[in-house]
Amino acid sequence: MNIRQVKEADNPALAALIRSVFEEYGAPKQGTVYSDPTTDHLYQLFQKDKAVLWVAEAEGNVAGCCGIYPTEGLAERYAELVKFYISPHARGKGTGKQLMAKSIESAKNFGYTTLYIESMAAFSNAVMMYEKYGFTHIPRPLGNSGHSSCTIWMVKTL
Repeated sequence: MNIRQVKEADNPALAALIRSVFEEYGAPKQGTVYSDPTTDHLYQLFQKDKAVLWVAEAEGNVAGCCGIYPTEGLAERYAELVKFYISPHARGKGTGKQLMAKSIESAKNFGYTTLYIESMAAFSNAVMMYEKYGFTHIPRPLGNSGHSSCTIWMVKTL
């Protein structure tokens, strides 16, 4: 498994991966990253100061992604952990752990003190992983992600 920064050529594969995970788990398509137009242009989205998208690659194929993004409306020194998706064939092999560790390390290097994440009940396995990494539940959303269908909000102090 190779973990590297996103490339422009990854855009179609990443968009397909993200949408396939939503379909696999029957997660809402509206008000989520599924219908967010930036999902088709992740390389361009992450060409922002203090943002990074890590891509897991196995045998030349995109196997997952996870990143750090300074979502509009978050408090100073807060960032959002975003786009955490793993393809079915890469699950259970440490891919998620590697991506999570790389993203947390990046957030610290960027000078963030708190990570925020949004999710939903359909992704309960991911939520359990966030809890294992020290994310705690909060009662309301932070920032302006535009993902109104998310019902789980969590933070982690770095």
